Amino acid sequence: LRMLQVKLIITGDDFGYCPRRNQGIVDCFLAGAVSNVSLLVNGSAAADAAKLARRYNIPIGLHANLSEGSPVCEVLKANSSLLNQDGFFHGKMGFRTALSKGLLNMSEVKQELKAQVELFHELTGHLPPHMDGHQHVHVLPEVRNVFAEVLEEYGIKYTRVPIEPGLHNCDWIPPSLMDFYLGVEEDSFNTVDVFAKHGIRWADIYIGLSTMGRNMSVSSIQSAIDSAVLQPPARAPRSGSVTIELMVHPGYPSVPPVGGCGEGPDDFSQSWERLHELQTLIKPELQSHYKSRNIQLCSFKDL
Repeated sequence: LRMLQVKLIITGDDFGYCPRRNQGIVDCFLAGAVSNVSLLVNGSAAADAAKLARRYNIPIGLHANLSEGSPVCEVLKANSSLLNQDGFFHGKMGFRTALSKGLLNMSEVKQELKAQVELFHELTGHLPPHMDGHQHVHVLPEVRNVFAEVLEEYGIKYTRVPIEPGLHNCDWIPPSLMDFYLGVEEDSFNTVDVFAKHGIRWADIYIGLSTMGRNMSVSSIQSAIDSAVLQPPARAPRSGSVTIELMVHPGYPSVPPVGGCGEGPDDFSQSWERLHELQTLIKPELQSHYKSRNIQLCSFKDL
């Protein structure tokens, strides 16, 4: 086995969700356990997150959000197809249902995505080097096209395509969650051509569904990385180096009413699973595993 040069981007999602999430992600970054973050600009602690990223020089991109909380575009806050009766986004599954029924106006999706890019720019002083979707909304039908247009318009080079090698062998994932993941995978396969056509790039390998929350362990991360490195992807680069993005959600559990994106924090955010991810990621045996495998941590702007 020749030693591939592996570039590993460990992205902490949901930066800006609440002060305790921000603190957890910063602690991970300072411990060398996260190398990149994705900012929710409609998160209740987004401005604080942007300040922290600047203070600690944390590479930061945009976690585009169309499913949780409130829009940032003023025009869409009052009356829009993106909102439910309570005036908030439709939710992770609600968004998918509304989309499948043809109830979402794609020009409003585009308007909101652009407003989030603009707000990101305002908060951080630069455009995001990468932009992905909260709850994987960016790979959904129709949304994927609008998302690609926005990235191309702003010259944002990188995104995330959540196709995880080895997902099908993960028998510890409960069936209801697996159904959701397989839907994300199918949507992702159908998105590849759209993103490629717009000149958008993404890591060679994605990991993160099989290692989320309670399913994260040192061994689940190690084996996901090892299997990815041992079976280089079909579109593997000829350069002898391979890039992997590991999506993670570390943090200290949210304490309501603080946090969220307008509606207060959700269950996952208040759960012990966030802390479990944080505690797993900072374990020294993970760090030494990276070294032994010739794995270099980096961010999208380093590629």
